[in-house]
Order: sequence, then structure tokens, then C-alpha cells
Amino acid sequence: MADGLLLAAGTFSTVRFPAPSTVDRGRARVAMLAAPIAAVPLGAAAALVSALGDRLSLPVLVTGALAVAAVALGTRALHLDGLADTVDGLSAPYDRERRLAIMKSGDVGPAGAVGLTLVLLVQAAALGSLAGRDHGWLLVGTLVCVSRAAVLVACAAPVPAATPGGLGAAVAGSVPVFAAAGAATAYAGVLSLAFAAAGVPWWQAPLAVGVAAVAVALLVRRAVTLLGGITGDVIGAAIEVALVALGVVTLAT
Repeated sequence: MADGLLLAAGTFSTVRFPAPSTVDRGRARVAMLAAPIAAVPLGAAAALVSALGDRLSLPVLVTGALAVAAVALGTRALHLDGLADTVDGLSAPYDRERRLAIMKSGDVGPAGAVGLTLVLLVQAAALGSLAGRDHGWLLVGTLVCVSRAAVLVACAAPVPAATPGGLGAAVAGSVPVFAAAGAATAYAGVLSLAFAAAGVPWWQAPLAVGVAAVAVALLVRRAVTLLGGITGDVIGAAIEVALVALGVVTLAT
């Protein structure tokens, strides 16, 4: 359990923790289940920036952009990089091997640039708008943390890995479906509390989580179809897609 939590902390944030003694399927499972917990420092940073932006009456888009920037800094933009690579790979009109090579190259093509721009714009607009609500800072921070539950869908059994190496191979299929469902329910409960504090009907939190889960599932299905499974880039993309879905649904409530 301790090694799994250390693996989660080292994977999902830049906060320095001791390295786990070893990495195996059991520890990978714990790390994926604990991903939203490991993201608490990121959520706290986004919440603080959102509160300050609202306090200073900054424009909504500026406040949201600063919150997104705080999260990006806390992850070294790793998930955003994964998003751009995934969009480039999945949109390329080539075979599986060529798609994987494009994703591995690290270069951002036109499709990746457009996808990255749109995701960042929607995230900034949604988080900035939510920051102006009563206890909006709490909503923003909680959404950032809960978005990391996207890995429960991406790494649920029996989703395969696209390649034999890398993060995708280490965690693909590591989370049993019943464990993923149980953890997702718990995180939806946490989000319900944040919704209630912000004056939003608590029962709308499971709706937001459900929409995010469907969005991530569609992404994962596409990756399995075109790539043969998931990679670390796909996991990063899933997190960013989940944050978009959570932010938009919450904003619409």
C-alpha cells in the first residue's frame, strides 16, 4: 500500500516523495486507485489561484488560465504533452506502427496543437467561471483531483497496453472493474460534498462523473481500436479530457 501511494504521488505530481521499493501490478493498482488523492497538492494550488483571482476580480478567463497553469506546473505539463501526442497519433491516417511512432516522437503536429488549444481554452473558461461561485475555489480544486479518476477507466481490466514497455504497459488492465467502480463512486461522493458547499444540487455530481467516464471510455476505445491499447500518453489525454467534461457539466448545472 505504501509503495503504491508513493508511486501515485511520483506519477501524478512533481511533489518529491521517496521512490517505491519496487513496482509491480499490485502497486500499480494501488497507484491508479489513489490517483485523485495524489493530486491533492495540484487541487490545492488550483483552488488557491482561483480564490485569489476571484478576490482580485480578475477576468474569468485570466483566473481560469492561471488555475490551469498552476496544475500544468505541478505536473510539468506531462498530461498536456500526452494529450497532444495522442491527438496526433489517433488522427494520423497511417497504420498502428506509424501512429505509435508519431506519438513517441514528441513533435506536436497541427491536430495536436488544435486539440491542445481547445482543451486549454475550455478548461480555463470553465474553471474561471466556477471560481466566481460561492465556494468556487473548492469546486475548482475538487474537480482537478477527481479528474485524475480518469485513470480508473483507462487502466481498467481488460484494457491492454499498446506497447510492451512504458507507463501504459505497467498499469494497463491493473484495476479490476469492481474496484474501479467502487473508487469512482467514492470520488463522486467527495465531489457531491463540494457541489453542496457551492450551492449546487449534490446529486448532479454523479452525473458529471458519469459524463466524464463516458468521454474517457470513448477515448480509450478509440486508442484500443487504432493503437491496440493504451500508452502513457493516452492516460495523460484521458485526464485532460475528464477535466474538460467535469468542468463543462458542472458549469451547466
